[in-house]
Amino acid sequence: MNSNRIFAIAAALIAVALLIYGSIFVVNPREQALVIRFGQITSVKQEPGIYFKLPFSFAGADEVQYLSRQDLRFDLDDIRVQVSGGKFYDVDAFVIYQITDPTRFREAVSGDRTIAESQLRTRLDSSLRRVYGLRDFQAALSTERGSMMKEVGDQLRPDAESLGVDIVDVRILRTDLTPQVSEQTYARMKAERLAQAEATRARGREKAESRKAVADRQVVEIRSEANKESEILRGEGDAERNRVLGEAYGKDPSFFDFYRSMQAYQGAFSANSTMVLSPNSEFFDYFGSSDGAAAAPATAGKPAAAKAGAGN
Repeated sequence: MNSNRIFAIAAALIAVALLIYGSIFVVNPREQALVIRFGQITSVKQEPGIYFKLPFSFAGADEVQYLSRQDLRFDLDDIRVQVSGGKFYDVDAFVIYQITDPTRFREAVSGDRTIAESQLRTRLDSSLRRVYGLRDFQAALSTERGSMMKEVGDQLRPDAESLGVDIVDVRILRTDLTPQVSEQTYARMKAERLAQAEATRARGREKAESRKAVADRQVVEIRSEANKESEILRGEGDAERNRVLGEAYGKDPSFFDFYRSMQAYQGAFSANSTMVLSPNSEFFDYFGSSDGAAAAPATAGKPAAAKAGAGN
């Protein structure tokens, strides 16, 4: 009888333990919980802690469904979008979202993240196509990309709210040209760079010709000015020479005549030279005197020939 009593007490304790275990549930800080009774949501637990519910969920009593409170993410890869000019981009994007309304999330997708992300992915695809379709080829590669992501998020947010989800952020990971468009873009950029290089060379040649013309004009002006100054200086030198010669002649005319005659003799007589002159020519005025005085004129009518050789 004692053994039966012990067995009964043990059974009762086990039943109480199972009842208690089936009546409590724990919500940690990273999640939130829905308490569902016979298919209907009876309460939502969003704060961490220990909560109680009716036991025996297998019999249709209270059932707990846990949902994440953390930021969640899904990706959309390799979507081909067309811009307004008719060209195509390959785009990768991702969305960060959070379940903010557990009740609506349960009612819309039965609390299944896979179903929710599939619907959001479809809406994200259409939003990206719509936003890219309104832009030209360069917009997605410029600073306008930030406003494009914000616009995609704004278009996606109403649909997400209908699922009990809040869109935290939308990001475009990659925007690449398709191979065909990439080749066309490369060819266009190459042609633009070649045209730019040719324009630069043309401007360089134009500046070179302009500077060469300026330099040539300056050379002509400098030479003209130099020739002008040289002619002025030469004229001033000749005038000074003539003045000095005039003053010398005025001081001693006979010495001046003698000096000029000596210069004439030096220039006239050279080796093997022959001169035929009249003996009474003024050229021989200083030949007849050893003291440097001019000789008396020779008798008129008596021609003479003088031959000057080496040493004369």
